[in-house]
Amino acid sequence: MGNIPVLKPSEVIAILIKLGFTEVRQRGSHKQFRDIAGRCTTVPFHQGRDISPLLLRQIAKDIGLALDEFLKHR
Repeated sequence: MGNIPVLKPSEVIAILIKLGFTEVRQRGSHKQFRDIAGRCTTVPFHQGRDISPLLLRQIAKDIGLALDEFLKHR
């Protein structure tokens, strides 16, 4: 997958919610999400800032999905 999109934090959170994750806590501008299997990840929620492709790849890795599989849930 050559062209990784730049997503807004709210778009990433919407994907996580579709995948069964819920917000378990927030520390400052970082929201932490967990699913019933115990997988967890953190999404930075800074006003006016997007999620970089590098961070998007890390979020997908945290929850055990390939990036293209994660993006299919958009």
